[in-house]
Amino acid sequence: MPDPRENPAQEPASGWGGYDDEPPFDPYYDQLPPPDDDFPGAPFEEAPPAQRPRGAAWSTERSAPTGRPPRAAVAAGESAVAVLQRVWGYEAFRGEQQAIIEQVAAGGDALVLMPTGGGKSLCYQVPALLREGTGVVVSPLIALMQDQVDALEALGVRAAFLNSTQAPDERRRVEQALLDGEIDLLYLAPERMGVPATQQLLDRAAIALFAIDEAHCVSQWGHDFRPDYLQLGAIAQRWPGIPRIALTATATAATRDEIVERLHLEDARRFVSSFDRPNIQYRIEGKAEPRAQLLRLIRQEHPGEAGIVYCLSRKSVEQTAEYLVKQGVAALPYHAGLDAGVRARNQARFLREDGLVMVATIAFGMGIDKPDVRFVAHLDLPKSVEGYYQETGRAGRDGLPSTAWLAYGLQDVVQQRRMIDQSEGTPQYKRSLSAHLDAMLALCETVQCRRGQLLRYFGEDAPARCGNCDTCLNPPERLDGTVPAQKLLSTVYRLQSERGQRFGAGQLVDILLGKETERIRSNRHDQLSTYGIGTELAEAEWRGVVRQLLAQGLLAVSSDGYGTLGLTEASRGVLVGEREVHLRREAARPAKAAKRKAAVDLPEEDLPLFERLREWRSGVAREQGVPAYIIFGDATLRGIASARPGSLDELGTVSGVGAKKLDTYGAAVLEVVAG
Repeated sequence: MPDPRENPAQEPASGWGGYDDEPPFDPYYDQLPPPDDDFPGAPFEEAPPAQRPRGAAWSTERSAPTGRPPRAAVAAGESAVAVLQRVWGYEAFRGEQQAIIEQVAAGGDALVLMPTGGGKSLCYQVPALLREGTGVVVSPLIALMQDQVDALEALGVRAAFLNSTQAPDERRRVEQALLDGEIDLLYLAPERMGVPATQQLLDRAAIALFAIDEAHCVSQWGHDFRPDYLQLGAIAQRWPGIPRIALTATATAATRDEIVERLHLEDARRFVSSFDRPNIQYRIEGKAEPRAQLLRLIRQEHPGEAGIVYCLSRKSVEQTAEYLVKQGVAALPYHAGLDAGVRARNQARFLREDGLVMVATIAFGMGIDKPDVRFVAHLDLPKSVEGYYQETGRAGRDGLPSTAWLAYGLQDVVQQRRMIDQSEGTPQYKRSLSAHLDAMLALCETVQCRRGQLLRYFGEDAPARCGNCDTCLNPPERLDGTVPAQKLLSTVYRLQSERGQRFGAGQLVDILLGKETERIRSNRHDQLSTYGIGTELAEAEWRGVVRQLLAQGLLAVSSDGYGTLGLTEASRGVLVGEREVHLRREAARPAKAAKRKAAVDLPEEDLPLFERLREWRSGVAREQGVPAYIIFGDATLRGIASARPGSLDELGTVSGVGAKKLDTYGAAVLEVVAG
């Protein structure tokens, strides 16, 4: 079996592997307009997308610079830590942030792998302020650029973006500000980087650094491949001597090597942080009534809290969102089939309002910077561990306790296997998809620490127990399943050899249980020697056996398109008694964390103030038309509720309260604290 972490040099994975939706980035492409007016000092030469091949090489020959003097972003001699404290209000850097910032600020290149919520953005924002000139950030999602800019401006950082959502006058204003040295950070989509006019504009500006966010999008075989990322390797040739930093939250060793090769980062220092998200509790349970199970999760553990629910199809998204709303949960749908305006409004509401649940296909989520997402739920099986890790990583970016929950059943396995069999591509490509699915199934079926299994997949050492996943909190029982496996496989064998028939899991289980159905009688399956020999297990248990045998490669989904099951080469060893089979018996009750709510760590007497601060924040966010977290994150509000500051000086010592926010919101916060 090929290692799913190694990328086949065949054809790129579609990234959605049969999911009923467009690519995650599709709604966000920077749709470049036809040529309109000139930008200051150089012609605006944007070509419509139809005339500009994706991934096409672009000129590395620079235009002459304007000769304007570079701008000093911060006071001479101000250190990175001083900038962090003054602008962001944090006392110290975390993990390898300081080493990364020092590398880039000194003019070196860097490849940064850091989990979601680990503080990747600081790794290019701080050096952009320390170096002379403007930091250029290549970001794949134009729909989120306004929020990124708003968040920086709230900190007192001069930020801007250029994309097709702007009117020509607004673009010209930003371009002139760039040339005048009045922008600290400029956000661009990868499509725009390939436009000659953009390149000429950057030639004439003082550039501090180039940051390539979501760098795994350059991987042709990855789950988020974006063709325009391929052209970004030319940055090194066109602007030599300007430091580059590529950042991603999800990349195996093979993907890291591909990023280095395609972006020409051979001399870059690699900073690989732990993939562990200790605040996220990983839980996977059998799928019985998935929507009812989801509702129970929300009501019992996350009432009134923000979450994301991933579904396989658009239809399931619509039905699940409607179900939750009928049950009193504030839920919104999101998929690429919705009107663009509806998508934009739903996304804006999710970002700006507290306590909303977004029900979505995988078209939603990349780049969503909402720190207080308390849970991510999957109602269908992700097709790879990489996709699962990236999607669950959208929970708990603020470091507070959060849940990653997945409902997983037999039909998920059958459907995923069928999609792979029916997909286009070479045999090697299909084997790669199967290997990715096998790794995901192994994560679902493990009886060991689920976090450890996840970390080892990414090549990281992990302790035997984490204490914050379902298998640690409520360990499943490991059984000798050889006899049940033999009974099931024997039924499949006899149907094939004696009758020339193939059936799905439902009929196989009915045969083993000795059910008297019309289908049993009409096919004379009550005459099989295995009829009724499986009554020691309940129907749900037999379906679990089928699911686990599929996961272990002892059963295979036939390529007939009907989901029927057949034997594999490995089946024979079980049938003749040469191989034992070990199965997982589900724990008697789902695991639950002792701590679930974000504010649970606060003393009881501080909770009313915390809620008042949240209400105040929501009102300010509505007035300003920005996401609530741009005002203050939950972690900062918790700090304020605990400290109960009585003066601006005291408020300024709370983590997350920088100089600009202290000046803007300090008096109002003190009023809320005073009651």
